[in-house]
Amino acid sequence: MTIMTLSGTELARDYYHDVVAPLIEARWPGLPHAAGRLGAGSDVLGLDDEMSRDHDWGLRLTLLVATDVVAPIRAHLAQSLPAQYRGHPTRFATTGHPLPTSQVEVTTAEHFAFSRLGVNAGDLAAGDLAVTDWLSLTGQSVLEVTAGEVFTDSAGAFSRIREQLTWYPDDVWRYVLAADWARIRQELPFIGRAGILGDDTGSRLIAARVGVSIMRLGFLLERRWPPYSKWLGTGFSTLRGAGGAQPALARALAAGRWQDREAALADALTVLHDLQRDRGLPEADAVVGPFYERPFLGLGPVPEALLDSITDERVRALPPGVGSIEQVSDNVDVLTSPTRRRAAMTAMLSTP
Repeated sequence: MTIMTLSGTELARDYYHDVVAPLIEARWPGLPHAAGRLGAGSDVLGLDDEMSRDHDWGLRLTLLVATDVVAPIRAHLAQSLPAQYRGHPTRFATTGHPLPTSQVEVTTAEHFAFSRLGVNAGDLAAGDLAVTDWLSLTGQSVLEVTAGEVFTDSAGAFSRIREQLTWYPDDVWRYVLAADWARIRQELPFIGRAGILGDDTGSRLIAARVGVSIMRLGFLLERRWPPYSKWLGTGFSTLRGAGGAQPALARALAAGRWQDREAALADALTVLHDLQRDRGLPEADAVVGPFYERPFLGLGPVPEALLDSITDERVRALPPGVGSIEQVSDNVDVLTSPTRRRAAMTAMLSTP
């Protein structure tokens, strides 16, 4: 049988409508539920290609139901699913499940959200999430809940959770923006300091680190959750306003002289600072300028302008410059663990 070339989401949508939904309807007529291609995987972001099909790709689906029918539905699908659909096996191994099994994830909306976010779905749906909880979220964890296509949600509970994840509360947004500007300030002058000593490799590495912060800052200014590193540049190129900084970032990474590297990053920062102003956010008189009396560039008082605009006393009390978990750590084992993320942010934000 010829295997049709479909995206993972298209395949999941057809699998749900042709196979899974009829099995559920026959046994539980009118059952309120949500279904979609959610969670991890390049296809959730709409970025799967031929290479994506070599592992963890196939007939994957998330089915969200009430607690009392989770186990019965799992058992019913395990027994009733056909062996194949459109030439694809309905039971196969993945990185997280080494034995061939159905990849229809059956759980509740609350448990699914908690497994990715590590926060109470009830608080989230009610719009009552704590500041520390917001800062413990990664862009990727939120995208695993919000980016994928939902094929149906007759219960409505999952849609309410997704709606609350549209973006940070306004003052939390300003706080994390200030933190990324502060990160850039801390290292921008070191591009020239390393370069003037003849350490071109060090200068390039620092420029690349600043470039990552610039990309993440671009996502923040566009109110878009950033994916993890594999897709960060791909996603950045789609940002309407912040994506205008991409040519300058490319020049910075290709530059053979530290002076050109620094100048290109200054151009990228100017694009983002202009975007910040256009978004109605506070701006500084100058985004870059001389770094004391040294022949390097430093960042202007952009973080302070943002922090001064925060009115929520809970956010004003946070330590400046710490930011969210992705601004605290790039350790994969931390970022992919909701428990570690929350523990790390609790410790960071309570430390004087």
